[in-house]
Amino acid sequence: MGIYVVKEGDNVDQIALQTGVPVRILIYDNQIAYPYRLAVGQALFIRGWMTQERTPLYVSGYAYPFISNEVLKNTLPWLTAIYIFSYGFTMEGELVPPSKNEDWMIASARLMGVRPVLVLTPLGADGHFNNNLVNVLVQNRSMQQKLLWALGSVMEERGYGGLDIDFEYVQATDREAFAEFVEFATQVMNLFGYPVSVALAPKTSRDQPGLLYEGVDYKLLGAAANRAMLMTYEWGYTYGPPMAVAPIHMVRRVVEYALSQIPREKISLGIPNYGYDWPLPYVKGTTKAQTLGTLEAIQLAIDHGVEIRFDETAKSPWFRYWQYGIQHEVWFEDVRSLKAKFDLVKEAGLSGVGYWQLMRYFRANWLLLEEMFVTERAGS
Repeated sequence: MGIYVVKEGDNVDQIALQTGVPVRILIYDNQIAYPYRLAVGQALFIRGWMTQERTPLYVSGYAYPFISNEVLKNTLPWLTAIYIFSYGFTMEGELVPPSKNEDWMIASARLMGVRPVLVLTPLGADGHFNNNLVNVLVQNRSMQQKLLWALGSVMEERGYGGLDIDFEYVQATDREAFAEFVEFATQVMNLFGYPVSVALAPKTSRDQPGLLYEGVDYKLLGAAANRAMLMTYEWGYTYGPPMAVAPIHMVRRVVEYALSQIPREKISLGIPNYGYDWPLPYVKGTTKAQTLGTLEAIQLAIDHGVEIRFDETAKSPWFRYWQYGIQHEVWFEDVRSLKAKFDLVKEAGLSGVGYWQLMRYFRANWLLLEEMFVTERAGS
């Protein structure tokens, strides 16, 4: 159903003949570079095979202002909204703009009918999330008023169309105060026609322990904001052991819990647009994985002549290769893993998806999405 997995001895001409898709289309859709080599186990998108009903979907994604113009131009037609990462703030409630001016992104989005959304994060001077900033803000209403006034001014001046609140590592003691801040921000922003979304760490139960989870109350935050984005990725992460970034069985657990707390029409499923390459053996506290995109991962498998495998539990592709005497393990996303997530969106009746992040362009993802959903248009 729209996906072909490369077998030993396959080439693009044979696959095109077998699937009834012209070679030029097969190459274009899957960004297959000359001389058109393939990896055994590589999943290819085959257009026109999906037969299910297409349903409306709010499609968003995060991007930094240093995204390439070419990637942005190719990605915008598929989006409802683009979340521009990010504005921070100081202990005094003053806004800290992105390191690079984002006006060109806003103009490009507006031109394509895509809503540009300002992302607010508690990023400290070191570039990391600072829960002390969160604590100071959520406990101080006058600081909140000052910050929201500044946000409103920037949004009107620059042409933003919405606000996304992405606060991570919220302290357990700030759980209710954080939700109250999001509710206050939503009330204020909605008065001026700005929708507010909130990004949520991937919880599977109310009292899930851990710094990422304890300050995040799905029920309160789901009620407070216009939309909730589930950050359903980073099970496999830079300093963790090799594994899928977004294993579908874990993603499903998060969705099931979210549906018990938040109306389904408010929920966007987070989708990773990246993978990791770990050197082996993995040593906790020492091993550091490198981030890579889908096309980079596939090219690695091709260059090293290794087969791409597929984990049926995680619904995720992976492979191992040797380089300079060191073995590596790679987990990434392909059209099979993405289709598993899109199927879950349909099954659960969720209203949206949100990508972290849009800095790499994987065309087959968007073509697959288009065969299964109709992207909602922002209009303004």
